[in-house]
Amino acid sequence: MIRCMRRRSRTICLSLAFITIFLHLLLALTSLSIYHQPCDPPPPPRTDILRVLAHTSYTSVGVGRGPAEPPTDTLQRHFSNKDAKGGAKGHIQTLSDKGWSVKGGENASISLAGGVGHHDSNQAEPLESDLSKLEALFDHPLYNIPSPAVPEEDWLLKVKPKVKAIEKSSQMWVSASQEAYEDVQWTSDSNSHPPWLRFHLNISRWQLYLHRDPNMEPLTQQLATHRIVSAVQKSGGTQLKLVMSFPNYGQAMLKPMKQERDEETNYNLYYFSDFERHNAEIAAFHLDRILGYRRVPPVAGRLVDVVKEIKDITTDRKLARTFFTSPVGNVCFYGQCSYYCSTEHAVCGRPRHLEASLAVMLPDLSLASRRTWRSPWRRSYSRSKLAKWETEPDYCSTVKKTPPYDKGTRLVDFMDMVILDFLMGNMDRHHYETFEKFGNNTFLLHLDNGRAFGRHSKDEPSILAPLEQCCRIRRSTWLRLRLLSLPQYRLSDVMRASLFSDPLHRVAPLLSEPHLAALN
Repeated sequence: MIRCMRRRSRTICLSLAFITIFLHLLLALTSLSIYHQPCDPPPPPRTDILRVLAHTSYTSVGVGRGPAEPPTDTLQRHFSNKDAKGGAKGHIQTLSDKGWSVKGGENASISLAGGVGHHDSNQAEPLESDLSKLEALFDHPLYNIPSPAVPEEDWLLKVKPKVKAIEKSSQMWVSASQEAYEDVQWTSDSNSHPPWLRFHLNISRWQLYLHRDPNMEPLTQQLATHRIVSAVQKSGGTQLKLVMSFPNYGQAMLKPMKQERDEETNYNLYYFSDFERHNAEIAAFHLDRILGYRRVPPVAGRLVDVVKEIKDITTDRKLARTFFTSPVGNVCFYGQCSYYCSTEHAVCGRPRHLEASLAVMLPDLSLASRRTWRSPWRRSYSRSKLAKWETEPDYCSTVKKTPPYDKGTRLVDFMDMVILDFLMGNMDRHHYETFEKFGNNTFLLHLDNGRAFGRHSKDEPSILAPLEQCCRIRRSTWLRLRLLSLPQYRLSDVMRASLFSDPLHRVAPLLSEPHLAALN
């Protein structure tokens, strides 16, 4: 009896030992597999945020919904967007990632953890990867939120109705010179319109062009390649700029190359003494589009023949008198303007070819008048005096009580411009413009960006003073900035890919790698 009990106890002990060893092995294997998994698994898709955003896409964080809110996108007015992708990919990341926090629900303010600095410039990823990031960004739901059709009163221009045959003679575009301009007759059918006219006719209350506008490619192509039939100097301003005309009656603003792309602004220069840069105008258009604003007129780079495309065809006598040949044989000119129009600041070809930016002109003021607004955070433009906002920490409370910033979306529209200027390092935003037809309920035109991208080695935090003092930002802008901070949509990468499409990229990258790295 005792022997039987001993045998059973041995069997039980052996069984328990085997079970113990098995459990230890199982635990070790499980621990090993867990060790190789990421510590923080990716969060599930936040479809609830997207639903909220779809209904309140342009309400601001800290600003109530106004009587007239802009749609996130609009339907094309005269032709369908065949290039638009069906469906949207990806999902919105959670909003409580490291470095950002939101407090207070609907009336939330945004706080940034830590200062703004530059990341180390890593080796550039292959172009294919950057292009795929750009395409993925533009396919993201934040850039493809459905919106209702645009009301008729929200279009900037209208096509005249059909006229009787007896009246057609006064409605046709008449060429001043049959040799220079094309003999064209445009109708109400958009297929007969040149790209610049399509652009004008599709300007609405809330944007200059559509997110997936198929007209952008032919428009920028014409800016870069179309024959130039006239070149005259544009009056006003501190630096030289020309108005170029094309055979199809389109016009563009030319800003010439003044300095090398990688040349930084002298630290001892004041912002109002800086040169305007042609590549800054081009890069500003691409950055504005990537941020989802679409408030900078389309710009393209071009190699211009100084003799054939400016000197030989200009009818501007004052401009014609300023051409000369430099000691090394380059053709130069300097024009007439307030400050930088002299032989010491001449623009020179190499020997005849000159890099320049060409921005499509907005509709003539007789068709669509614009109103100029003085920026509340305008700098003093004095070497000794400070502006009011630099000495009063509570300055924004006064601005918020002053029309047009006391209602509607004007304040967060201004913050959008502030964010664009900070990313570009543009300190020269003393005024801005809006289309007069739309009153105060419209977007701000982001014009004249030539003094941007001057320094990549130093941020200018004073540009963000309005954002810091008012603590206001549009929700959709904030979400896009969060998106552009993620590795799969990194701002420097999508900017590199976008700028690759510009013709001047074949000569040299529009922004140097330090400038691209600084954007991050």
